[in-house]
Amino acid sequence: MGLLHQKYNKEILSDLKKDLKLKNIFAVPRLKKIVVNIGLGEALTNKKVIEIVSQQLSAITGQKPVQTMARKAISTFKLQKGDIVGLKVTLRSEKMFDFLEKMISIVLPRIRDFRGIDEKNLDGKGNFTLGFAEQIAFPEIEYSKIDKLRGMEVTIVTTGKNREETKKLLEKLGMPFKK
Repeated sequence: MGLLHQKYNKEILSDLKKDLKLKNIFAVPRLKKIVVNIGLGEALTNKKVIEIVSQQLSAITGQKPVQTMARKAISTFKLQKGDIVGLKVTLRSEKMFDFLEKMISIVLPRIRDFRGIDEKNLDGKGNFTLGFAEQIAFPEIEYSKIDKLRGMEVTIVTTGKNREETKKLLEKLGMPFKK
């Protein structure tokens, strides 16, 4: 069990119960999963991109990505139903906590001109989405070995009922929000 997971079980759950004035420990907001997603529109013309990005995403998350397919055809983009348009990884339990700990303590401080995360990234249903402009923010990616800078999206799904509960949970986990 990672350090963040231990801290979550020992301290954060009870602190959140007090802070949110909840009577039952099972009502405390929890992390459900983290989804890491990379869109690959360029895969329509270059099939090698899928393999390259798949290896990078595997290195970042420690898990093999799943290909996402187009649900319908769009002729203006030369897109057919079933074409590969992205890759995603869903992390749960231990890998989820390890990824979150790495993202908070290593990746976010490496971002140029980072001044904290904006609250507008929270939706009202317990989800938090964060976009990265470059995959090189992650330490597993060597700058010399990448063919192109690509963005990625990290969505943290929680059981929080509203923005306040979700923000409180993420703050306790160490997420650096703007003041």
